[in-house]
Amino acid sequence: MSASTPETNVIQYRAAEQLLAARDPMGAVKLLENVVADHPENTAARLLRARAFFHSAQLRPAELEFRLVLDREPDNAYAHFALGRTLQRADRPSEATRHFRLAAALDPRPDFVAAAGFGSGGTGADGA
Repeated sequence: MSASTPETNVIQYRAAEQLLAARDPMGAVKLLENVVADHPENTAARLLRARAFFHSAQLRPAELEFRLVLDREPDNAYAHFALGRTLQRADRPSEATRHFRLAAALDPRPDFVAAAGFGSGGTGADGA
């Protein structure tokens, strides 16, 4: 365990959000190590780390994190969608489709519906 304070964890989480937005997913993963170690139950930190893994093409760790989030929040439409994108990139289309459909059923956003194959719009390929 790290000796981080709650304030340090918040700062690291916010900095990781900024790194991910600045297209530095590996930097975000590194910053989130202490946050997740100190607060393994924090699904927001795990979801952010899953996104960082996805954007750094670490598909297996991304999948594991998204699944952990879904174990705790099975109705998290975004986590289903992002897991679907991860599985799609890992060339597991039937598993991906299941999660795209769950995402669309939970939240009929156009990108979720399109990814599930229910809509006639775009592909929703703007990533996780």
